[in-house]
Amino acid sequence: MAYDKTDPRSALRTKAAAKPRTGLVAIPQIGEFDKIDPAVRSSDGLTWRLRGQNFVVMRTEAEPGGSFTRQNQCDEYVVLLPENGATITVGGNSCDVPGNSIAFVPPGDSAVILPEGGRFFRLFTSRSKDLLALCTNGDAYQSLRSHIPPLQDWPKPTDGWQLRHYSLDVPPEPGRFGRIFRCTTFMVNVLDPYDGPRDTTKMSPHHHDDFEQCSLVLEGAYSHHLRWPWTTDMADWRPDQEVKVGAPSVTVIPPPVIHTSRATGADRNAMVDVFCPPREDFSLKPGWVLNAADYPMAG
Repeated sequence: MAYDKTDPRSALRTKAAAKPRTGLVAIPQIGEFDKIDPAVRSSDGLTWRLRGQNFVVMRTEAEPGGSFTRQNQCDEYVVLLPENGATITVGGNSCDVPGNSIAFVPPGDSAVILPEGGRFFRLFTSRSKDLLALCTNGDAYQSLRSHIPPLQDWPKPTDGWQLRHYSLDVPPEPGRFGRIFRCTTFMVNVLDPYDGPRDTTKMSPHHHDDFEQCSLVLEGAYSHHLRWPWTTDMADWRPDQEVKVGAPSVTVIPPPVIHTSRATGADRNAMVDVFCPPREDFSLKPGWVLNAADYPMAG
C-alpha cells in the first residue's frame, strides 16, 4: 500500500503481505454505458448491466412512472438514487425515498418506481441468476476466479428485515474516507467529489488480495491506473494499463492488481466504489461506516 499521509486510508490496519499466487490472468471489466447498447428496453426505461464475480451493476434511465420489480428476491440489494427520488414498495408497504439517497431493499417482493423518471442504479449479488445472462460481459466469468472466496453474507440487521434508506448529503469529515454504507451483501462508498483533476503528487497505489473493486463513475472523467504483479508464472504478467473512462461507467478491478484512480475532468468528478461482500478493514474504522448501528459486523 502507498498512500499519501493526508489520505485517511494510510491509517488502515494492514495484513501481512500475501504470498504471490499464480493463475491471476484476470483482466478488468469495463462498461462505458453511453457506448454500449442497453440490455433491456421497455416502456419503463432502458437498463444496462455489467457484472463482477459476486455482483451485477444495473444502470437505468427510467421513464416517468417507470416501475422495476423483483419477485422472490433471494437476498438484499442496493438502490442508488443520485438524482430523482423513488417510491420503493416492500411487502405491500411503500416509502418515498428522496433523491441523493441510497436504499437497501430486503429479500422478497419489491418494486422501485421513479415518478419523475431519471437515472438510478441497482446492485445485486450474482445469486440473482436471471440478471446474469444479459450482462454486457456475461461470458467473462464462465470460470470463477479461484483467488476470490465464495460470497458470504454479513449478519442480518438486529431488528429484522426492512427497507432502509440514507441521505448522501453528508459533509466531509477529517479522518473519514468518503461516505460509506453497508448492508448484508454490499459495501458502497460514495466518494467525496473532486472539483477538477486530482493532485498527481498525492496518488494512492494499492491492491486487494482477494476481492474485486467496482468503481462507478457518476460525473466527470477518471483514469484507472493498473499494474499486474509479477508472479512466478509469466502467463500472469501484463503491461501496465491506463483505463480512461467518463460518466456513466463501471470498471471492475481484479485482485491483486495494483491500482489507483485519478479524477481528470475539468469540472466536478464523482465516483462510487462498490464491494461485495462488505470490507472488514473499512468497517473496523470507528465512524467510517455511517449506518454501522443498523448492520452488525461479521465475525
